[in-house]
Amino acid sequence: MPNLLPFFAQWGLTALSLWVASFIFDGIQFDGTAALIVAALVLGFANAIVKPILILLTLPLTALTMGLFLLVINALVLMLVSTVVSGFTISGFWTAFFAGIFISVFSLFIGASVFKTEVRYERK
Repeated sequence: MPNLLPFFAQWGLTALSLWVASFIFDGIQFDGTAALIVAALVLGFANAIVKPILILLTLPLTALTMGLFLLVINALVLMLVSTVVSGFTISGFWTAFFAGIFISVFSLFIGASVFKTEVRYERK
């Protein structure tokens, strides 16, 4: 049970990021709150399962572009989620590309401010 709190917090943070992105980017739309919550959950699972597989399969291309192809993978995962979740639409690749960058940066900053973790080193 103690591991569920970080899961729900991350899920909420992803939902918040998607919700804010829908206001910034005209090409992202949700039919309702349920679609937003399901999209955030599916995006979390896609980032945990599908994205590492895509990164592994495209490793030579990612190395050739010095990591910039990861932004394309991020957009593709976001577009995959929009095809799987009914009620969540993304108008095109470039919307997903820039929204993926925004969602990543927004989640990073909000997550860093909310989930402040302190690293302590103890001497023995």
